[in-house]
Amino acid sequence: MVWVTQIVFYGIPWLCWGNRQALLLDITTHHFYIFGLILYPQDLIYLTVILIIAALALFLFTAVAGRLWCGFSCPQSVYTEIFLWIERKVEGDRAARIRLDDAKVSLKKVYKKWLKHAVWISFSMWTGFTFLGYFTPIRDLIQAITHFRLGPWETFWICFYGFATYGNAGFLREQVCKYMCPYARFQSVMFDNDTLIVTYDVERGEPRSGRSRNVNANELGLGDCIDCSFCVQVCPVGIDIRDGLQAECISCGLCVDACNSVMDKMGYEPGLIRFATQSGIGQRGSKQEIVQKILRPRVLIYSAVLILLCVSFAVSLSLRPTFTVDVTRDRGVMSRLVPGGKLENVYGLQITNATETPQTYLISAAGLDGLSVASNREFTVNSADSRMFPVSLQILDGSASTGSHKIMFEIESVDRKEYVSEKSIFYVSPE
Repeated sequence: MVWVTQIVFYGIPWLCWGNRQALLLDITTHHFYIFGLILYPQDLIYLTVILIIAALALFLFTAVAGRLWCGFSCPQSVYTEIFLWIERKVEGDRAARIRLDDAKVSLKKVYKKWLKHAVWISFSMWTGFTFLGYFTPIRDLIQAITHFRLGPWETFWICFYGFATYGNAGFLREQVCKYMCPYARFQSVMFDNDTLIVTYDVERGEPRSGRSRNVNANELGLGDCIDCSFCVQVCPVGIDIRDGLQAECISCGLCVDACNSVMDKMGYEPGLIRFATQSGIGQRGSKQEIVQKILRPRVLIYSAVLILLCVSFAVSLSLRPTFTVDVTRDRGVMSRLVPGGKLENVYGLQITNATETPQTYLISAAGLDGLSVASNREFTVNSADSRMFPVSLQILDGSASTGSHKIMFEIESVDRKEYVSEKSIFYVSPE
């Protein structure tokens, strides 16, 4: 699972959609590209809904499977696991690392320590570079780095995210989960007795005691736990799962693997520590009973709301116009008399093209007798671009009373046959 998340994280910035990056949150141009979707600042509601859907999905998965996110997808857990893997490859297993730490200073010790931190820092800088690639075209970043043209802000964010990764995954590790992450503090409100968690089978494991493989535990009245403490040693947050459910547990399952390996060596049935629910730890329910426990009211409510949000979001996106128009009046000239005995008002039309191809738009206006567009009526906007166009409207002088009159601009996309209407006013000044 660790490698799956990293393939997604490091791979997405390199995907292309047409002639651009597939996923790019371009803050400088205020364009958010999500594959075929282009969002603008006025589309912030869509990003908000995406975050709400992600949060609700997290609540749903937590209710069903506990801290699934923490154990298998959280960047802190994932990067800590990667850093530990690098450490094992360079310095050896736990026993070898202890011997290396206790050894006197030597060329071999300095080399291994230097190599470990060099790999850590290199990986962290690549992570910072990839993170920035979601906000600045990653191919442009490569060229900027190779030609030593990287700007101060790009340098800052690569170093900031890189050294944050280096510090959190290399040194703080589980301390982030125990003391800094707020999720562990409020996760308990989403748990119930039917939430899947890492748990210890007390009835089977107690009383615990050390023994050899040849000892008959039943004759001595002992449980299956041999009190080897391997589950504690491998736990990234340093808890003893045998003491029951604790807020620090991130459900990574390392204690499950460690215990099963010991049970296998002892010739006992695996699963003394396993993923199970508090209500079902000592039971072997039927498939129907298990399904009933999973599809409980809380899960069904979360699922219904999540599905409703996703469907509403999809429908809203499908009905979203391919262009938007903002109309502003020229406040420098409220109204003016022009040759030909006509009264003129000037407006600015900000047209935003949210498609991948250049679009041509036709302007018309209605609301007053004889109202006509005196300026150019046809405008072209490049793909994913926004432009301001001046538009003049005229009526015959004296054909309307003094004051403000409501009018309506009609903007037609010539290529897509879509229409957008925008309200404004036409001001007739007193003579």
